[in-house]
Amino acid sequence: MPTFGIEEEVFITEPERPTMRSMYYLAKLLARDPGYYYTHSASNFARGSDLKQGMMSGVEISTKVHEDIEDLICDLQKRRADVSAVSSGLIVPVGHLLDVDTPTNTCAIHIHIGGVIDKHRLYNNLLHFLPILPLFTLNSPMVGGNYFGKSYRMYKSFAIGPIGSDWSVRFQDLIYSKRLGTIELRLCDPCWDLNRIRYLMKVLKAIAELNETLQPNVKRYNDLREDICRMGLLDETADLVSELQSITDFPTQIIESTASDELKKCYEEHGLVGAYSAVDNGYRNGCFEPREVTQTQQADIGFGILGFAGYYVPRLPYYAWKGLMES
Repeated sequence: MPTFGIEEEVFITEPERPTMRSMYYLAKLLARDPGYYYTHSASNFARGSDLKQGMMSGVEISTKVHEDIEDLICDLQKRRADVSAVSSGLIVPVGHLLDVDTPTNTCAIHIHIGGVIDKHRLYNNLLHFLPILPLFTLNSPMVGGNYFGKSYRMYKSFAIGPIGSDWSVRFQDLIYSKRLGTIELRLCDPCWDLNRIRYLMKVLKAIAELNETLQPNVKRYNDLREDICRMGLLDETADLVSELQSITDFPTQIIESTASDELKKCYEEHGLVGAYSAVDNGYRNGCFEPREVTQTQQADIGFGILGFAGYYVPRLPYYAWKGLMES
């Protein structure tokens, strides 16, 4: 049986940008369940010129490994509840912050698939449907406060990219993870809506259970990739939608009307903090509606120091091991 695990990255804004308070939240999360979150959480930071907009990027939590999709979704719900319990900031699962242009400061949902004998077949079959898979959670419509398209993160992020000849090169949309021995889908944006993630996982399970090898068609995907980032579902991929629906049922509405469209509309109607509060409300409570935000930007140096001492320092051995395994 194929197995599945999810790594979910989210921004925690205070209320417009992430700050080093995010490290403090991670320290609280680690203290809440050290046996689990020592290896099932992570911190991310901006790089290069993007540091001018702030050092802190997203935080990451991951699930256990599951064969059953509903068990996986329930696990993700628990992880979200844990993050919600330790955070007083706005939890914002989007691919890229709406008001800046920072390609190294992005968040994603990474999906690992294991438990299959023929990993090359799984890899090729996922490549076959790759033009459709990101559509379930596309959620990065803005750059610098202006509309870009469906996913600026997918278009510009340093951490993903077109498919190359070596499946183990890390910063591609789909890879073989040397550290975990899984096939890792890296191109999907995070989103608050668990139902979208549930449908995506059901689709991935159906693909993983195929007993035939499909044509990967890497050139087709790479040629269409920029158009997918901007427009989402394309006329050129209608055949793939029909083929995918022949192996598992899902509503086409979920890929025609994206989470990115929903976020764009909310941003235009309610502004930056209003949109972030709606996403936070969806993440915490399953209700995508803006709520009143009374918090203001708080000094974070002390919280950053506490977070660094309570989270980053104890995990240095794990970071070293992880780096060696991924190199």
